Amino acid sequence: MKDNVTNLFGRESTTDLLTETLQRGARQLLTVALEDEVQRYLDEHAERRLSDGRRRIVRNGFLPKRSIQTGIGAVEVSVPRARDRSDEEEKLEFKSSFIP
Repeated sequence: MKDNVTNLFGRESTTDLLTETLQRGARQLLTVALEDEVQRYLDEHAERRLSDGRRRIVRNGFLPKRSIQTGIGAVEVSVPRARDRSDEEEKLEFKSSFIP
């Protein structure tokens, strides 16, 4: 009897190619959305300045990678970070509307 089982040597994951492609697309879409969101936040606060004229809110790298559970499985993303450089007690903080 002939079978149609394909051996997937060297593959670390048991997900199929379509799922991997969808997850990669979801990761790219989330990355673009997060970058746009942090840029809008920075633009919104661009007029806020420190006493020496520098911007109060600046881009500050990324938070550690997070795994976000989606309908097509877990998707790992890096969330951008913004920093409030003021000495004020109440700091402004960027929070993504996409990532809880």
